[in-house]
Amino acid sequence: MTLAAAGQFCATGSMAENLASVKTLFHKSVEAGAKALFLPEASDYIERSPAETVALAKPIDQSEFVIGIQEELRNLDTPLEVSVGIHEAVENEDRCKNVLLWINSRGEVTQRYQKLHLFDVNLKNGPILMESRSVQPGQEVLRPFDTVLGKIGYAICYDIRFPEHSLRLRTLGADIITYPSAFTVRTGQAHWELLGRSRAVDTQTYVIMPAQVGAHDPEGKRRSWGHAMIIDPWGTVLAQCADTDSEPRICIADIDLEVVKKVRTDMPLWQQRRGVDVYGYDV
Repeated sequence: MTLAAAGQFCATGSMAENLASVKTLFHKSVEAGAKALFLPEASDYIERSPAETVALAKPIDQSEFVIGIQEELRNLDTPLEVSVGIHEAVENEDRCKNVLLWINSRGEVTQRYQKLHLFDVNLKNGPILMESRSVQPGQEVLRPFDTVLGKIGYAICYDIRFPEHSLRLRTLGADIITYPSAFTVRTGQAHWELLGRSRAVDTQTYVIMPAQVGAHDPEGKRRSWGHAMIIDPWGTVLAQCADTDSEPRICIADIDLEVVKKVRTDMPLWQQRRGVDVYGYDV
């Protein structure tokens, strides 16, 4: 049995408070027997404005939040690997990067992905969020990489709405795809589970969805949906966090690569998939 944990908490503008929440999730994960913990998008901080978001960003090797994670992992008695979303500074630009890091149990950053699709949305009677005002988009898909759980493919939040990304990750060998997120309540209520289960079924991979939850500022102007979850390759929700409050929580599930193999053998989509001959491109 190889257990994965999906984390859920409410980040604020305080990196110190957010680091304390993340450390709580480390210890919950170790106590539950998880080998890897998946943390949400923007775990380091969520600020009130684009200008404040950019101002707080630092290079990865200078981020006190990342350094704090590295030190904590080295001090754990039981090995734990971590996926975590943070902001990264961009030199000579008034935007930052929204990135996802894989940090091994020795505290080493071994993988880095930059979010491709930015959340620029103006919903009637809903949120107006223009991520591109403060965030620079990425330009490439990160190849899935080996971990204690299997090969993991990286994506972030709004990337989940673009199935070609997940299909490409599957083609490149992913067993698991993670979507760390800070979904709004409006979009989460309507689409969060639907999108996660759809990507799992599309790609026949485990989908791990760590999530921000609750109000990120005292006025409650920005709220996240929560409902962190883990979904199997058949589209079954294996585990989900409660959203009764904004306390740091985890949900856990066994990542069984034999299940991946069985689903793909029973329904061999990648042997049946049409490409250039019909659609003009391959994924």
